[in-house]
Amino acid sequence: MDTRRIWPLLIILFYGLTAVSQQTEVITIEYAGTGYTDPEIEDGAKVFLRDKSQQVHFIHKGVDMWCDKAIYYEDQDFIEAFSNVLVKQGDSINMVAKYVEYSGKTQIAIASGNVVLTEPKSVLSTDTLYFDRVKQQAFYKTRGKVVRDTSGTITSQIGRYYLNARKYQFIQDVELVNPEYVLNTERLDFFPDNGYAYLFGPSTIVGEGSKVYTERGFYDTNNDTGHFQRNARVDYDNRTVEGDSIYFNRNRNFASATNNITVTDTINNSIVKGHYAEVWRDKDSVFITKRALAITVQDKDSVYVHADTLMVTGKENNRITRAYYNVRLYKSDLAGKADSIHINHKTGLTKMINLSRFSSSDAFAIDRKPVLWNMGNQMTGDTIHLISNVKTEKLDSLKVFNNAFLVSRDSLSDDGYNQIKGQRLIGLFRDNELYNVDIIKNAEVIYYSRNSENELVGINKSKSGSINIQIENQEIQEIRLINQIDGQLFPESQFPRSGKRLRGFDWRGEEQPKSVEDLFIGDPPLDLPIISGLKDYVPPEEFVDESVQERVESAGKSTPNKTNKAARNLPTNSAAQGTKSMSKTPVLKTTKEGEDRSKTEEQ
Repeated sequence: MDTRRIWPLLIILFYGLTAVSQQTEVITIEYAGTGYTDPEIEDGAKVFLRDKSQQVHFIHKGVDMWCDKAIYYEDQDFIEAFSNVLVKQGDSINMVAKYVEYSGKTQIAIASGNVVLTEPKSVLSTDTLYFDRVKQQAFYKTRGKVVRDTSGTITSQIGRYYLNARKYQFIQDVELVNPEYVLNTERLDFFPDNGYAYLFGPSTIVGEGSKVYTERGFYDTNNDTGHFQRNARVDYDNRTVEGDSIYFNRNRNFASATNNITVTDTINNSIVKGHYAEVWRDKDSVFITKRALAITVQDKDSVYVHADTLMVTGKENNRITRAYYNVRLYKSDLAGKADSIHINHKTGLTKMINLSRFSSSDAFAIDRKPVLWNMGNQMTGDTIHLISNVKTEKLDSLKVFNNAFLVSRDSLSDDGYNQIKGQRLIGLFRDNELYNVDIIKNAEVIYYSRNSENELVGINKSKSGSINIQIENQEIQEIRLINQIDGQLFPESQFPRSGKRLRGFDWRGEEQPKSVEDLFIGDPPLDLPIISGLKDYVPPEEFVDESVQERVESAGKSTPNKTNKAARNLPTNSAAQGTKSMSKTPVLKTTKEGEDRSKTEEQ
């Protein structure tokens, strides 16, 4: 005798209506083409098949499910759906799969086989998906993919979707592929409605011409802007920007950084530091302030320039550095101060300038007048030009324009100064030491003349059209007066005290920076802004938490002598964290006639 009993459609519909009237919380069968029981499956289990016109349709608490075949375990309110399964929740959530099992008591569904979950802003696909209707959370751990038109495609090993918060959480081997960039991270919290992405752990965003690294960050995938913290870095072609906090705008090719900033020029071997910076990739420019410091790295020595504001502009083969306001320069054998410095890295020309915003009558203008120290010699003037050999990176020459003044201390007297002044000064360097100086036009000199025993012979005070000076071992060896107008060698006792200083004499040796730290002497106290840090990483909650365990245990109480179907195939807590794989979809037995009928209906 046939072990199955075929029910006509009327009985199935009646059963559904009866179930609704008796208990509205249980799964309700809305439509089936054929229904029967099969003891080989389980006593009391009911099998439903579609007909040619419609699929099997059942509902539960606002969720509709369609499939080609279903097995319903009435005593546990548990259903298995096979083939072309479609699940709809409201008007916005659709899910399709090859197989779905669902417990009406726990309201947890497990879908497998080409699972695709669609919501208004994105499409999630994976091999196996867990869906908790109570928590409104979907979960996968067998690698999944989310596609969003404006953001790109996101893949990860583990993923969650929180329906109420409309938030995805991707964990382990996360990759977002966009036509403009590729984002990799260990955890990504993503909101599909606005395209906001929160990055946790070591993360990179690589696009054409730029690479971002951060260990805590935010990225707006709609507008291509981001904020990055914790070892944050942006690589722009030949520049690297680092700082406590970095703002990034991909469309404008712009980045700004705040606090403890370093901008490295990898081609010109230079570094700029400070506490606020702006970098424009297209313009190839850097603006930096708040204790700004530019470092040009050279063989065995480096040049340090400190100013209120620094700007570096131009392509790598034609780069310009501009320093504004109270600029100070330091090198082991050279130091200087000016109101402004302009450096052309291509030609090796450094201009030390006194800006016209200070009038000559302004007392403060004297402090801003360019000054240069080299091996005991102080040079001042309205403008100073330093020329370096770009290949050897050594000083070649200098020019002082207008009111040129060269001063050096007499090595043995208490208050004696060798002084040379004129309209212009031209100096030549050998191994970064000044060895030849020409004073041109209206030259004047006061020179302490000593013999080979360093005994003072007398003090020479002269005027001439121009002067040539030879320097060796940081001491003046010879002074040649050209077109001399007058001159006299005075014994020290007869030298007029009022004439010991030439007009315009200004010894500023106490201002000379003698170390990198000296560059910052006199700066106002540094008041850095407090950066509101992005929230710390919080491990995701377990999918099977205490509330789920309580629901699962409660679901099995009504059938204590049977296996609790609501408990099967759920991930363990360790598996929910991605350490174990989920069990395979169970193999269900049907009779030969049932299999044949199922195949016929599918056709």
